[in-house]
Amino acid sequence: MQIDNVNEPIIAIRISQYPTDALDEFLLLGRSNVGKSSFINTLIERKNFARTSSKPGKTQTLNFYLVNNKFYLVDVPGYGYASVAKDRQKKFGLMIEDYIKNRPNLKHVFLLVDYRHKPTEDDILMYNYLKYYNLDITIVATKYDKITKNNRVKQDKLIRNAFAFKEEESFIPWSTITKKGRNEILEIISSKLSK
Repeated sequence: MQIDNVNEPIIAIRISQYPTDALDEFLLLGRSNVGKSSFINTLIERKNFARTSSKPGKTQTLNFYLVNNKFYLVDVPGYGYASVAKDRQKKFGLMIEDYIKNRPNLKHVFLLVDYRHKPTEDDILMYNYLKYYNLDITIVATKYDKITKNNRVKQDKLIRNAFAFKEEESFIPWSTITKKGRNEILEIISSKLSK
């Protein structure tokens, strides 16, 4: 798949503000600072299109990026960042839950986790929550290039065990530096698009 055009995001905090064109949507979830904005920029091959920040908790709305006039990448607030007030975290949670429960055109979820660390309790809770709703999920392990080749077997095992993967389940290693994983993600999106 070639990315020809991407529109500035439609920003929403409630259902009435979501796009109404019923195009396919692909949800991006992950902890604050896992690299969702970098993931978007690498996927669409645009520098700084999605604003990256060294300060976690920057995304506070649902951002719908229209790609190729065919589908949306939906970026939502990151979870698990301690300095975001509890009531705001709760609001983010409800916003995400509203979206998941009310979007028949949600085709797939990409759950981003940091490859350098053991998946957090929040990561595992989110994974199980998505499974509960029978959503199609791909785990994407970001910052893959930050781990030396010698340590990757150990990290792979850590992730597989944390999510209690079945034998046939796996994750996609991702690097914004080398673009590792980009083709696999685009293939998943292509395969899920309504014809």
